[in-house]
Amino acid sequence: MNMMIRSKIIKIGNSHGIRIPRVLLEQAGLTDEVEMKVEGNKLIIHSSHLPRQGWEAQFAAMAKNGDDQLMDEAIPTQWEEDEWTW
Repeated sequence: MNMMIRSKIIKIGNSHGIRIPRVLLEQAGLTDEVEMKVEGNKLIIHSSHLPRQGWEAQFAAMAKNGDDQLMDEAIPTQWEEDEWTW
């Protein structure tokens, strides 16, 4: 759904803000934290990138292709020999 809604810029302390209707927030998938940037004369607001987002799918693809093996030989430490139990 493509929707155009007007909103006034309001003063909030030393900053300014806009009220964003819930329907737009839901459509954009915006929740608690967003990232903002300016491109030309546009303010772009999008969901914050979550650290490790998409890693699970990438690891699954690596495992499927056999690319999830260690590149170096594991060298156990003395602590692992003496203290570590599985």
